[in-house]
Amino acid sequence: MVSCKQDLGWRQPTGESTAKPSVVTNALVTNLSGKADISYTLPNDPNVLYVLARYTMSNGQKAQVKSAYYSNVVTVQGFSDTKEYPVELLTVSRAGVQSDPLTVTVKPLEAPIWHVLRSIKMINAFGGYNLLADNPTKSDVAILVLKKNEFNEWAIDNNKSIYTNIDSVLSKIRALDTTNYTFPIVVRDRWGNTTDTLFSQVKPMYEAAFSKSLFRSFVLPGDAPQVTNGARLEYAWDGRLGWPYTSFTLQTTGGTGPHTISFDMGITAKLSRVWIRPFPEGTRYYFLTTMKRFEIWGSASPSLTGAFDNTWSLLGTYEVVKPSGLAYGTDNSLDQETASAGFNWDIDLNAPKVRYLRIRCLENFAGGTAQSINELSVFGDNR
Repeated sequence: MVSCKQDLGWRQPTGESTAKPSVVTNALVTNLSGKADISYTLPNDPNVLYVLARYTMSNGQKAQVKSAYYSNVVTVQGFSDTKEYPVELLTVSRAGVQSDPLTVTVKPLEAPIWHVLRSIKMINAFGGYNLLADNPTKSDVAILVLKKNEFNEWAIDNNKSIYTNIDSVLSKIRALDTTNYTFPIVVRDRWGNTTDTLFSQVKPMYEAAFSKSLFRSFVLPGDAPQVTNGARLEYAWDGRLGWPYTSFTLQTTGGTGPHTISFDMGITAKLSRVWIRPFPEGTRYYFLTTMKRFEIWGSASPSLTGAFDNTWSLLGTYEVVKPSGLAYGTDNSLDQETASAGFNWDIDLNAPKVRYLRIRCLENFAGGTAQSINELSVFGDNR
C-alpha cells in the first residue's frame, strides 16, 4: 500500500565469493536429431548460479547455452551432420567466476533438414505445382526454391519458398505457364545450415476460368430453397458482391439436413478448383450461414431424381478454417482479408470430367446447414 519512489533499476544476483566454483559431474549425453541433451549432477555449491555449455556448430560458428541452477540438463543444437563435437561444461558463480571446464563429446543424429529434403515432392497441378514435405520434428526450416537473378546467379525466390515449423508441409503455386520447369531446392535451418541441392522438374497443366455466362440454375428435387427477400441462386456467379447478390438458402423451409444447390456450367470439362467467396454479415464472414464443412459433387450426365446416386461423383470434401481461431462472431483483420479474397478449393486430380455441379453444406458456422455464397468461379481444362 505504500511504495518507495526510488528507481532501483536492474539488479543482478551477486555473491561475495570470488573463488572458482566447483565443476559438474556425472555428465551423460543423449544424442538427438541435430542436437544433444547433456544431463549432469550439480555440485553442492551455493555459490553456483548457472551452467554454461560452449561449443562450435557445424557451420563453424561458436555457440553457448546457459542452464539455470535448478536444471540438470542443457541442450546443444545447430548441428547439420553426425560428426563428433566437443562441448565444454562450466559452472558460473554469482560473482561471474567460471569453473574449470568439463569436456564431453556429442555425436548428433541426422539433422531434420535432411529428412525434409528427402521427403520433398513436387506434383504437377493445374496452372502450377503442389510442393509436399514432411517435417516430423516440427523444426524451424526454410524450404528454399531458387531462381536466376538479373546477374544469372541462383537466388532465393521468396514467392515460392516456404518458412515453417509444421509437420506436414503443403505449398500450392499457381499462375505458371504450361512449360517444363526445373526448380533447384535447398533446405536451411535456423542456424544457417543447408542441405545439398535437389533439382525438381514440373510441367503445370493447362487451366482456365470457365465462362460464367454459360452457367445456369439446375434445381433438382431435394435442393434447398433460396430465401424469398431478394437472394437468388444465379447471383452466385453474377460478379456482384453484397446483398442481395448472393445465393442464400433458407433453414426453415430447407429442413435440418444438408442444404444443396445445383447448377449447370454449360460445358463439360475437367475441373481444377472452385473459388468461393463467402457472404459477410456486416464485417463478419465466419458467421451464420457461411459454410464451414461442405462437399462438391459433379456429373456429366446426372439423373433427375435429386439423389446422390452413381451418376454423381464426389469431387472433394472441404472445411473452412478461421485463421485467427477467435471465438464465433469475432473476426479480426486477417480473418476479414482472407475471406474477402475468397477460398480456392482444389478438385481431386483423378476426378472425371463434369458439366453439372452440386454444393452440399454439411455444417455452417452457426451450427446449422443453410448455406450462403456471395460469389463463385470454376477453373479447369475446358478444351
